[in-house]
Amino acid sequence: MGRTYFVEEAIGQYLSDLSTKSKPYVTGLLIGQCSQQRDYVLRAVRTPPKEEQKGDSISPSTLASVDEEWITTHASQVSRMLPGGLLVLGVFIIATPELSKDSQNALRKLIFSVEKSLTKRRLWKPTEEEVSDRAALQICSATKKVVCRTYDVHDPKNGLNRWSKQIEDSVFLINGQVKDDDTELLEGQKKLRGNAQSSTQLSDVRVLTQLSQGSSPRSTATVQVCSGSINLRGAVKCRAYVHNNKPRVREAVQALKRDIINTLGDRCEILFEDLIINEGPHKKNFEREYHVLPQRLFVPIAGSSVMLSDYKFGDEAAGEIQERFGEMLDQTVQAEDIHIAEEFNTVDICPITDNTDDTQQKQLTKASLLLKLQQNMGVVIAAAVAVFASIFSFNYFSD
Repeated sequence: MGRTYFVEEAIGQYLSDLSTKSKPYVTGLLIGQCSQQRDYVLRAVRTPPKEEQKGDSISPSTLASVDEEWITTHASQVSRMLPGGLLVLGVFIIATPELSKDSQNALRKLIFSVEKSLTKRRLWKPTEEEVSDRAALQICSATKKVVCRTYDVHDPKNGLNRWSKQIEDSVFLINGQVKDDDTELLEGQKKLRGNAQSSTQLSDVRVLTQLSQGSSPRSTATVQVCSGSINLRGAVKCRAYVHNNKPRVREAVQALKRDIINTLGDRCEILFEDLIINEGPHKKNFEREYHVLPQRLFVPIAGSSVMLSDYKFGDEAAGEIQERFGEMLDQTVQAEDIHIAEEFNTVDICPITDNTDDTQQKQLTKASLLLKLQQNMGVVIAAAVAVFASIFSFNYFSD
């Protein structure tokens, strides 16, 4: 059975402009939101050129030269910039008639490569009813003929990290009430009609997690060798979006839960990548260290109430953020439109002060850092979201 896609008008013009480029093909991502009946395509972004390709007038002439790794890296970077409720819906390619025959095969490979890359860093478990179809959009640059196919990318991967499971199992109070999952989120409110501007409503949302002390009759904790611990301190600001086609409470709560999980996981990954690059994976004498997590920021999309997010270190200038949005999302951002969402949050890395030999310490790589983070993060996050009552904004897409 086919799927229906609602596409923003500006996307058609954007793709049309790309088709006029004097290149054999152009690839990119489709960003939006899935629902059971229809999908909403909010934005299309072309794959940024590699550094060595900038200003190069000679372009590859066959689809065999499509850089799968570069496109999946772009998808991972873009995914970090998406708030709760939004995701990479698919991939597009604009190609000359000579390349159209092989375009669908190339798109199919890209669809599964991108999804595999995104699933690898995903810390939440998809629900059974969740849509797993992804779009492969093919456009002929000469005839403008459009072919859209969907592929089911469902991967029966199970298992969650302990701390993200706590967030998944938490209870959300919306304006002080526990609402049934199948209740309409906009129940009792007037819905905007036609092409009216999207509305924004603020709701007081409290996240309640199960107490860790004596709350479980049986502990499943295991003893593992660990060369230190990592603690997170601070509060996070989250933002999620739902469509206005009778959205349910379940959809809004799910989007918020995933934004909480994604924003913590993403910025810790960014921090450790930075530490590995700048300090190296080995230090002979470990001491207790404090690091500042990247701050979350939001940037509006022109002509929409939707805001995308990114992360910055304290020493990053606005120009670097603007350049990143230009490269990753093909969007021009004004410095005054960059909204810093929160105060600095810290990471406290506490090594064990025993006589661990140098060989073992040298094995402290990015992978082990992330593993220890996952092992120690649960209690900290559970405490943080239980203590800080946050104001979340629900934003509705207009049909």
